Amino acid sequence: MLQWNLEALDLTLRYTWKISRNASDLKTNLFVTVGDGRVQGRGEAAPNVRYGETPVLLQEQFAALQANGIDQVASVDELQHLMGQYQVLPALRFAIESAFVHYLCRKNNQTVTEFLGVQPVASAPTAYSYPIMEPGKIAAFTQEHGLHRFEYLKVKVNQESGLDMMTQVAKAAPQQPLMVDANEAWQDPDALMRFFESLKKLPIIMIEQPLPAALQDEYLYLKKRTPYDLYADESVTDHADWELLQQQFHGVNMKLMKAGGYLNGLSILQKTRAMGLKTMIGCMMETSMGIWSALQLAHNVDLLDLDGMLVVKDEPFKLVREEAGRLYPVEQP
Repeated sequence: MLQWNLEALDLTLRYTWKISRNASDLKTNLFVTVGDGRVQGRGEAAPNVRYGETPVLLQEQFAALQANGIDQVASVDELQHLMGQYQVLPALRFAIESAFVHYLCRKNNQTVTEFLGVQPVASAPTAYSYPIMEPGKIAAFTQEHGLHRFEYLKVKVNQESGLDMMTQVAKAAPQQPLMVDANEAWQDPDALMRFFESLKKLPIIMIEQPLPAALQDEYLYLKKRTPYDLYADESVTDHADWELLQQQFHGVNMKLMKAGGYLNGLSILQKTRAMGLKTMIGCMMETSMGIWSALQLAHNVDLLDLDGMLVVKDEPFKLVREEAGRLYPVEQP
């Protein structure tokens, strides 16, 4: 019989993390441990209110699984069957599945990439994201956090200050390609096209989810006119309408916390490629535990945005090392 445990941990952030829909200085993540008394595995859940996830709700869902036989599961298939019988939101599904996979790999002396049938990476570059801030503070922020070491930079924007922020980031880091992440901040595709026009002198390589996911026709309109690659984020959770997505976007940002597990995350990446779309792996505000997992799927991915652990003050696990803007997996959770 396996022993399962869930604990909550408050993570203080290095600065206020502000995006177009909310801001925070502290995040509460949940950590699953499963073991047999000899070996164990761990996994992380980063609840996101955009998808109806809260720490309390995920704790309740975990308690329901404990009351209904999670300690009896002996395979990933059995685990997924059990979670399919009860409401388990994606971040918690990922924490549970990854903890179990990590346990099985330790028990069987196998690596996670061997288990998943993918190529490992020794290291990979990550973007670093600017939260929404006063544009006048960007130069100092860039220097304080040494952002010139990253291969590319991502900028969280809203309608009010987006252009000023992008302009100041380009001045502060003139050698680096820029990614724009609007987190569904625009409603009008024509207003968004005017914003794009104002960016044309800047080194923009992609735009991430500028309109709400529900505006399906607006994305069809936008893709035909945009000068930039559009990447889906909120439009892809643990499922997607792939034929529609292909008509709306040029790429997909897969996040394990949204996908609900390694296996579905891998499936999303494979489907993205099969549809002729570009691939990206992103993250929530996570520790190195979640980031380590994302790196297991990083082979042959076009863009990586795995900086969540770098925003956490006093990151507790040190399972991934960052050096010169590259991430190096150190130790399996």
